[in-house]
Amino acid sequence: MKKHTKKYSYSALFLLLLLLTACQSDQKEAAKPKSPENETAPQSENENTASETDTVKEEEEESMPTEETSGETKKEEVSSTVEKEDETKPEEAANAAESEEDLLADYSSEEVEYARVWLQLGPNQEIDELNVRLIPAGTPLNPDDETSAGYPEDVIQLAGSRLVDGSVTYSGNGDGTVNVYNVPLRWDGQYPAGEQFYQDLISNTKTVSIGTGNDEAIVKLIKKIKISQG
Repeated sequence: MKKHTKKYSYSALFLLLLLLTACQSDQKEAAKPKSPENETAPQSENENTASETDTVKEEEEESMPTEETSGETKKEEVSSTVEKEDETKPEEAANAAESEEDLLADYSSEEVEYARVWLQLGPNQEIDELNVRLIPAGTPLNPDDETSAGYPEDVIQLAGSRLVDGSVTYSGNGDGTVNVYNVPLRWDGQYPAGEQFYQDLISNTKTVSIGTGNDEAIVKLIKKIKISQG
């Protein structure tokens, strides 16, 4: 009888152990983290968001002008500006030329030449008069010396009203240049000097290019001109 009782006791203990083990297993299963299948949904949402962001960036990049396009646009703008400037320059130059012509239109080309020569070569610019003496070819360089050679061409002598104003003796070449003779307004020295002396003066004439000068100054000087012959 005692043997049967012990067997029943062992069986009951064994069943109790099995129940405890089962309960512990259930608790462990409940404590386990969720499977990856449950987490896939949030990840897919992130992927969709990233995809939308990339699409927006691509659209923005497509809408933005490239460096090449921007550079070409700038070149076109600069080229257009240069063309407009080139078109206006000839007009401005023409207007300026017309203005200059109008300023000197009332005066002869000879008067303009006299004034330009004096403005460039005259020793003294502060003069009261611009005396113009027209000297024909063959006239002696020094009328007071019988050995003097004559001018080989018609010449023009410009001088102020005083000796200190100096003088310029020249002949025009018709191309904007003049031949300048190194002769004084008044001769000083011992005579006769000899023909060779005067021939050397003639040989040493200098060709000078005359600029257009300032038109206002030219007009002002023309008004002081007094012309004489011989």
